[in-house]
Amino acid sequence: MKRLIPVLSISLLVGLPHAIHAAAYKESSVSNGGSVSGKVTFSGTDPAPKKYKISKDNDTCGTGIREIDYVAVNNDALTNVVVYLDKVKEGKAFPAELSKARIDQKGCEFKPFLQVMRNGSELAAINDDPVLHNIHTYEILGRVKKTVFNVSQSKPGTVKKKVTLKRGNALKVECDAHDFMHGFVFAAKNPYFAVVGDDGSFTIDNIPPGKYTIKAWHGTLKDQKNKVEISAGGTATVNFEFKGK
Repeated sequence: MKRLIPVLSISLLVGLPHAIHAAAYKESSVSNGGSVSGKVTFSGTDPAPKKYKISKDNDTCGTGIREIDYVAVNNDALTNVVVYLDKVKEGKAFPAELSKARIDQKGCEFKPFLQVMRNGSELAAINDDPVLHNIHTYEILGRVKKTVFNVSQSKPGTVKKKVTLKRGNALKVECDAHDFMHGFVFAAKNPYFAVVGDDGSFTIDNIPPGKYTIKAWHGTLKDQKNKVEISAGGTATVNFEFKGK
C-alpha cells in the first residue's frame, strides 16, 4: 500500500492542469441566443459623497477638498454598477478591447472611476502626472481586501500587470502617495456583462438558452442577485434595487 501513495500524488498533479483548463471560459458561436434587460435602482437615503483633503502636490492635484461619490444616484437610478451572468462556461467571444484595459492617473484622479477588464489579461496603469504615484490594487473579498499588485510610478509612463482573480470579481484601486485617489476595476470572467447607463438600464445579449444566476455588482454596496431563464431568441427582464439606510 505504501507504494501507491506517490503514484496517486503524481496522478493528481498531472490531472490538475486539465482541471484548471476545464474551468476556463470557452468561446464558441451562439445560435439563436436570447437577451436580458433591466434597470438598477436605488431607494432610501443616498449617502453623501466622501470628502478628502487634497494635502500634497497641489500644483498637479489641485487644492481644497476632493469629493468622491461612491454611491452615485441619478434620480432613482444607481450608476457605476456592473450586471453580469455568473459562472457561464461557454458562449460568445470577449470584446477584443477588454484585454487592453487601462487606468489613467491624471490630475491625481483615476480615470475612469470604474473600469472593466478581462480577468487574466493585463491592466495598464498610466501615470500622466509629473509627480509620484503608487498604484495599489486590492481584490475585493467581501469586507476583506487582498493586495493584487502594488507599483510605484515615480515618472510619467506605463506599467502593465496581469490580473487574475480566483475568488473575487473586482479590484479596489488606491494611490499610496495620495489618499484622495480611489477607483474600481471589474474583472469579467465571461463576456456576459453590462455596465449600466446613466439611467440605470442594461442589456446583455447573445446568451445561449438556459437558466442563469444574474448578479449586480457595486463597489461599496452588497451585491444583488436573481435567477433568469433565457429562451432561444427571447428577451427576459430582470430589475435590481439597492437600498440605503
